[in-house]
Amino acid sequence: MYDILEEIWSTARRNKLRTALTGFAVAWGIFMLIFLLGCGNGLINAQMKNMDDYLDNTMMVGGGRTSKAYNGLAEGRRIRLNDKDIHTTSTEYPNHIDGVVAEIEQSGVNVSLGSNYFSASLNGVYPSEEKISKIIMLAGRFINQTDLDMRRKSIVIDDSQAKELIQGNYEQLLGQYVKVGELAFRVVGITKSDKSQFSSDVYVPFTTLRTMYNLGDRADNIVFTFHGLETETENEEFEKDYRTKVNNNHDAAPDDESAIWIWNRFTQNMQMNKGISVIHTALWIIGIFTLLSGIVGVSNIMLITVKERTREFGIRKAIGATPMSILRLIIIESVLITTFFGYIGMVLGIGANLYMDATIGHMKVNSGLFEAAMFSDPTVGLDVCVEATLVMIIAGTIAGLVPARKAANIRPIEALRA
Repeated sequence: MYDILEEIWSTARRNKLRTALTGFAVAWGIFMLIFLLGCGNGLINAQMKNMDDYLDNTMMVGGGRTSKAYNGLAEGRRIRLNDKDIHTTSTEYPNHIDGVVAEIEQSGVNVSLGSNYFSASLNGVYPSEEKISKIIMLAGRFINQTDLDMRRKSIVIDDSQAKELIQGNYEQLLGQYVKVGELAFRVVGITKSDKSQFSSDVYVPFTTLRTMYNLGDRADNIVFTFHGLETETENEEFEKDYRTKVNNNHDAAPDDESAIWIWNRFTQNMQMNKGISVIHTALWIIGIFTLLSGIVGVSNIMLITVKERTREFGIRKAIGATPMSILRLIIIESVLITTFFGYIGMVLGIGANLYMDATIGHMKVNSGLFEAAMFSDPTVGLDVCVEATLVMIIAGTIAGLVPARKAANIRPIEALRA
């Protein structure tokens, strides 16, 4: 075996350019596959992170304007959701809807403590908002059912807002009273600031906010979780039936899609997952073709190698070398070159992905109102890297097998004549 390795090394030194080109083709194929998959995973992970801000199986409903005249009423009427719509949502679909909450908002309110203040939108919510919107509590608690029932003046703010009101440890705010407009509210919780959403909201009990501003039975949004709707068709049929019932509550045409809007996070995620799947497949196809180009390069080089060494193989056979020894020599040479340069390509690909992760791996776009992740964790699993390298090694072996068989079967007299 040592003699074979020494001979392969001698051949590689005599044909530096040929060996370098073969190695480059192999290393480039592995590197590009790992690099492309890393880039694709970075984009996909960012989208998944943005999608993860809410529970998947939720719908949000809000009022709009009618686009059709109906029952003697003109088009263009403003539709505001109310308690009747909340009741319809809660009672009409017991087989699908699990929990219903409502939201109401009052913007342009100052929240102050002493001389420090910030401007915010009061968001009147139910306790379930914490679970539905995946709100992360850093200190204290969220709005609870007692706050809702007793219409308490309780408020939950985020950590960045808390730092506007108090220096040092913001947890000192817990239990203190802050002024919300002209009223005093008790701080009961502090959440993690979420810059991927409009982050000027502070949370107060839904019933408290409606009473403060004498908003009657108004609700700006209705949010509910659901189950049993697994396909796009089932979701579309549910939305159509739900729209009809809510539109009837407001004397709007049953098929008027502008009267209310429905944001279905489940179908949105389904469509997003389809797009992600297409991107992932496209990246694999490009990567595989890149690998194929490396395999073709190895095959061409091995064919040239056999042609150049035809006389040598003829002499070997003339002095007693067996076809199997010649076959083994060429196969081992192909495997060693492919393995060595494939490993280099794998290491470079992993290094490039780690560099991307350290530099742009947490890239976000800031529109001034919100931040969204654009690139996150652009890495590839070690198993994929090893598998890609093994594929190249096996392919390189097969690529070397064809010319090796040709060389092993050549007749000495033909080789010497060449």
